Amino acid sequence: MTNKAFQHDRDRPWIFRTYAGHSTAEKSNALYRSNLARGQTGLSIAFDLPTQTAFDSDHILSKGEVGKVGVPVSHLGDMRKLFDGLPLDEMNTSMTINAPAAWLLALYVALADERGDDRAKLRGTTQNDIIKEYLSRGTYVFPPEPSMRLISDMVSWCYTEVPKWNPLNVCSYHLQEAGATPQQELAYALATACAVLDAVKAGGQVPEKDFEIVFGRISFFVNAGVRFVTELCKMRAFVDLWEEIGRERYGVTDPKALRFRYGVQVNSLGLTEQQPENNVYRILIEALAVTLSKRARCRALQLPAWNEALGLPRPWDQQWSLRLQQILAFETDLLEFEDLFDGSHVVDGKTEELKAGARAELAKIDEMGGAVEAVSYMKESLVGAHVDRIRAIESGDLTVVAVNKYVETAESPLSAGEKTIETVDPMMEAEQVRNLNEWRKQRDNGAAEAALAALKAAAQSGENIMEPSIAAAKAGVTTGEWGGALRDVFGEYRGPTGVAVVVETGGDEDIEATRKRVDKVSEDLGRRLTYVLGKPGLDGHSNGAEQIASRARACGMDVIYEGIRFTPSEIVAQAKEADAHVIGLSILSGSHLDLVRDTIAEMRKAGLENTPLVVGGIIPPEDERALKQMGIRRVYTPKDFKITDIMSDVVDVVEEAWLEKV
Repeated sequence: MTNKAFQHDRDRPWIFRTYAGHSTAEKSNALYRSNLARGQTGLSIAFDLPTQTAFDSDHILSKGEVGKVGVPVSHLGDMRKLFDGLPLDEMNTSMTINAPAAWLLALYVALADERGDDRAKLRGTTQNDIIKEYLSRGTYVFPPEPSMRLISDMVSWCYTEVPKWNPLNVCSYHLQEAGATPQQELAYALATACAVLDAVKAGGQVPEKDFEIVFGRISFFVNAGVRFVTELCKMRAFVDLWEEIGRERYGVTDPKALRFRYGVQVNSLGLTEQQPENNVYRILIEALAVTLSKRARCRALQLPAWNEALGLPRPWDQQWSLRLQQILAFETDLLEFEDLFDGSHVVDGKTEELKAGARAELAKIDEMGGAVEAVSYMKESLVGAHVDRIRAIESGDLTVVAVNKYVETAESPLSAGEKTIETVDPMMEAEQVRNLNEWRKQRDNGAAEAALAALKAAAQSGENIMEPSIAAAKAGVTTGEWGGALRDVFGEYRGPTGVAVVVETGGDEDIEATRKRVDKVSEDLGRRLTYVLGKPGLDGHSNGAEQIASRARACGMDVIYEGIRFTPSEIVAQAKEADAHVIGLSILSGSHLDLVRDTIAEMRKAGLENTPLVVGGIIPPEDERALKQMGIRRVYTPKDFKITDIMSDVVDVVEEAWLEKV
């Protein structure tokens, strides 16, 4: 096309993905076929919360969660339906799965074996980043040491058996969602990659001569926020730092192995419920940050839909995001040019600043013994950084259009009327449970039990877990049974909340005023106002709950917050033991109606029917009305961004419930 040094024939575009899956394997398969027909070039599988936490659909913690934020995959039969008619040896499949990553990959490989597909042709990625689960996302299962062993087993097994598969996709995406600064996002992600590589070395399954190959199969999944220049420079910093780590820490010399390979989903944290149509612009700007710089361009891109702050997007909403990628790749001349920013003193200066900050943070983590040992430190740092971000929005120092500035609006035709978001049929969960029970009846239970025994033996002996997991998949073992077997061997884990130290007010006048109100009400009550905050079900997105707990403590309340993954009965038991004045539930998985209904029933059993209950989460207006009809005193959604105002409102709730009747 040209002999100009700065211009060339069009590069091949990145992989176009849409993060998708819901309801059932059949319905998700239909969605994948539709998206592929519209020009999507890779699959990105969203699994429901029971699958992500290695539970079956009929487990008590799964109630209300089945098929809500992804597709339920309980066994090989579900995997068959999910990929029906889709050629595994031609697909590029990304699976957002972490604690049970070995199991979902085992199901995928078992299906490929069943079809006669060559394992060596399978291409794709398992996220498999357990450190960020402890820090931000919450779908961990096992303690750190056995979790790292499982990841090491996968890395060691994949490079020979499925050599085109990325066994680890270090995920800094959720770190930014939890409030990470760019330097923290860089450092914590790179520290996680180092922890895994060190575990692989220590495991002894990979010969030294092959370690460069393993290094080259590590990929990353990154977030891109709306601060365009900083995000672009962050990506260039990732490229430089990863090569630096490869050469200096691990002795890697192959330029291909040293490449920083990453996929990206742009920032969902910055999507607003208010004037959601503005999210289209945010998504575009964020996509540019990871595509404009050729040297730091993503390998795969998936974009959220404009209305994800409201609920599950419809196929049309996902298509709109896909079209953005296609216009950028095929209508513009972006892919015809060398890097647009090489030689820019602005970009070089900001990139070097970010690298210096990340190196300092990496050194601190290394001093602690690495990422696993530094989990508590990193968690507290993230919560603190998120506190700073929230306060900046509340004060107006950080502008968010339509939230704290330019809030006036005409009614949007895009979000008016019914069917503005996708909804999941409430009967679907019962259907999934029936199908699961039927699967158990029809399989060879003797073979399943023998496979589970072999799986446990492998876990106890230190044998690589992958082949026993594949054998279990072929024997009809279910996701919950695989998880249960490894829970028996490894135990379970409850990660740090990170909120204990974040109680200072910073001199904020509104916080101080609310604290005085809390002191006065506490005096009237005869003891400190006690607030039990719970996250029922399997929703691990704890960022909001952590901010509420931190601010409630800053406002002087006695807060009981034990973290994620409690049943309604366990939360009610906490409230009864603490003699709570108010109970708050944080639910972001779309399961609010079921979980609130169960919590109210448990409160009645415990004699707490007069204790006020408040709820926060991503809750559509019609569900908000339903919750209030159940007796919920307050419903808070992302539009209620001023947390101190929420705290003051909670004081009102306590006064109404306990003092006005006196």
